[in-house]
Amino acid sequence: MSKHAFVFPGQGAQFSGMGKNLYESNSAVKELFEQANDILGFRISDVMFEGTDEELKQTNITQPAVFLHSVAAFKTLENAQPSMVAGHSLGEFSALVANGVLGFEDALKLVSIRAKAMQKACELNPSTMAAVLNLPDDKVEEICNQIQQEIGEVVVAANYNCPGQLVISGSINAIELACNKMKEAGAKRALVLPVGGAFHSPLMAPAKEELAEAIHAATFNNPSCAVYQNVVAKAVLDPLEIKKNLIEQLTGAVKWTQCVQAMVTDGAAHFTECGPGKVLQGLVGKIAGSTIITDGIS
Repeated sequence: MSKHAFVFPGQGAQFSGMGKNLYESNSAVKELFEQANDILGFRISDVMFEGTDEELKQTNITQPAVFLHSVAAFKTLENAQPSMVAGHSLGEFSALVANGVLGFEDALKLVSIRAKAMQKACELNPSTMAAVLNLPDDKVEEICNQIQQEIGEVVVAANYNCPGQLVISGSINAIELACNKMKEAGAKRALVLPVGGAFHSPLMAPAKEELAEAIHAATFNNPSCAVYQNVVAKAVLDPLEIKKNLIEQLTGAVKWTQCVQAMVTDGAAHFTECGPGKVLQGLVGKIAGSTIITDGIS
């Protein structure tokens, strides 16, 4: 039997005006947004609706904003019963609300702690990320390992987005070196991204400690369906394992390509993206091919 997967985007999907239509047209969504404003202690809805791109790009704003928009979009669906869920990086928290592992309030608090901790880690270690296009994954990994051995600075494969698109993460110096070597090796492009730090790399270790404490203290319920987690790229149902993987994700790679492949292998034929933008619909299409139905709720 074909299954319906719900997927949730991460940082980078934000835009000014996000969620405004939902807020104005749906009273339950309006209530959710006001609840988020109370929990966070500032009106994140105002920043989402009227903030500049620069304001929305700040990690401590972006993450709760994308999470809130994604959960609100999911909650507008009547009788939505996912067969499986997954989220890209931050999106994993939205996915865990969708399958009942986390309540909205607990999840938002964790997202806020994660965002602030990551922002602090970025300030401790000036670092960045770069997108590498059209170079085999193993070649990208090989170049990263080589540079780490040569200069003793961090550079790792961070986001396996789709075949031919891998994001690397590390120190500014190591990323610049890696970009040059990737181009020499035949990459179509190796482009430094406008991000505040080296997400999904060992440079996020200080944030991981802070997040781990909050996750261990939070209540994780039994899920209504499996979550395909970024660091293991397979179905997970055990709440303790979900906690562990969620913590590991801060310094581990987002294996999005592998997650989608595992979901398709396990019967997913229809993917619905909940949240701002259409990034994941595009990635799923590239990973799984045209036989898969993709749509979005934003």
